[in-house]
Amino acid sequence: MRTLREARARLEQGTAIVELVWLGILLLVPVVWVLLTVFDAQRGAYGVSTAARAAGRAYALAPDDATGEQRARAAAELALADQGLAGQPVQVQVSCTPFPSDCHQGTSVITVRVSSRVALPLVPDVLGDQAPALSLDASHTVPIGQYQEVRDAP
Repeated sequence: MRTLREARARLEQGTAIVELVWLGILLLVPVVWVLLTVFDAQRGAYGVSTAARAAGRAYALAPDDATGEQRARAAAELALADQGLAGQPVQVQVSCTPFPSDCHQGTSVITVRVSSRVALPLVPDVLGDQAPALSLDASHTVPIGQYQEVRDAP
């Protein structure tokens, strides 16, 4: 007669591989999700940084402030699209010192801040309409040339 111990050993034979596979899957899925999230965050951070730099240059090279705002926004959107972030909300804010009302005057220093967001990957729609996202922002400072023509104040 077989003992209880021998019967139990025979029933559990071959289950270690099944347990190992399930454990591997359960650990692999979160690790892959974290890696995808980190890669998306890095892509977004690089895109926002590049967008701020491009927007600052576009604003500084524009002939006036109104044209500069349009060009800065277009440059920021294009830089984000190059990183695969087309369609993401983008905010471009421009500030100038020491002439806040006319950035293209004398020795102004232009600071451009670009803000955007990157949605977390593989998040199901069950969590709501607004998917969780990472907020990203970057700024870039561009001095207007010291030897630039200065307009006389009226």
